[in-house]
Amino acid sequence: MRAAVLAAACLLAGAAYGTDAGSGVGVSAPAPASVLVAAPAASDGPRFGEPALGASPLQLRLGRLAASWRGGPVTASTGETVTVYISNRYTPEQHTPEGWAEMLVSSPHGPELGLLTAYVAPLDEVAEMCGPQALGCYGGQELISIGDAYETVTPQEVVRHELGHHIAFNRLNTPWRAVDWGPKAWATDQDVCARAATGQVYPGDEGDRYVLNPGEGWAEAYRVFAEQRAGLAPAPWQIVDPSFQPDAEALLAIERDVAQPWTAPTTATYAKKLTKLGRKVWSIPITGPLDGDLAVTISLPKGGYHDVVLLGPDGVTVLARGLWAGTTVQRITTTVCGKRPLTLRITRRGSVGRVAVVVSTP
Repeated sequence: MRAAVLAAACLLAGAAYGTDAGSGVGVSAPAPASVLVAAPAASDGPRFGEPALGASPLQLRLGRLAASWRGGPVTASTGETVTVYISNRYTPEQHTPEGWAEMLVSSPHGPELGLLTAYVAPLDEVAEMCGPQALGCYGGQELISIGDAYETVTPQEVVRHELGHHIAFNRLNTPWRAVDWGPKAWATDQDVCARAATGQVYPGDEGDRYVLNPGEGWAEAYRVFAEQRAGLAPAPWQIVDPSFQPDAEALLAIERDVAQPWTAPTTATYAKKLTKLGRKVWSIPITGPLDGDLAVTISLPKGGYHDVVLLGPDGVTVLARGLWAGTTVQRITTTVCGKRPLTLRITRRGSVGRVAVVVSTP
């Protein structure tokens, strides 16, 4: 059963180690941020290893076994440079840095691929670097994978899954960590914010709730996306919750996160002169398509004490109220979490005059 040979574990906080760009003995590697292991720890389903502490497994192994590597920066057929190291346990007829560099550049990616260092090694070496029975791992811009199939699992599957983590590691999803929640377009499509708030998913949980960890859901969804782009039939979906299995909309969101990632909020400005004879209420629709931080600044005429509220999609429920940040300024800051479109409603009270609004949406 594939479910019995694939599981994952161990998101390590702050695990990021530098990489020696040279080849040979002494190349460093990360403590793993994601570990694919070869078998469950108990008979009732997949279980996941514990976080490694102190020096990274690869650093310990290199000191103990004096492992050696060949490879380094490789210029692929696309003109991109990818850094790949192959264990000297493999012969050049089995694996080459150039061959794996071509595999990596053929997977959907952005400029973050140039930041990656990939290691390919036999199963027992991977286990020593990543943890017992590991098939691969990722952490801090570095990826480790088996070079041979393990039962039904191919090394290409492992690499694509871990490459998904690498892409997320190099994306923004403010105010959340993309490596835990998934990049912004995919996380919004999957309602990660709303589902996390109600205990349906658990961002960053690499323990008992791993199957409901959207960071792992993203990595598997990216694997499916990459396999489809390569013209392959995606491998079975069995290591994370079925709710993360990508449909057509999710695949479009993945493509957006890979090729056109979110980098910063969008700002819009509005202005209106409120008069005694005009309407007392000014409503501004807010239709930002993504989850994240919403910030609104309202500049009011001197002497005005206008009522400012943010309303939910029903146009009635008050999600937030303007708070005074000065004698003529109110502000609203909140998190947009699966609720849209929203409405900003300003009700005139007191002095009349010009009102200016600046809206920052994800």
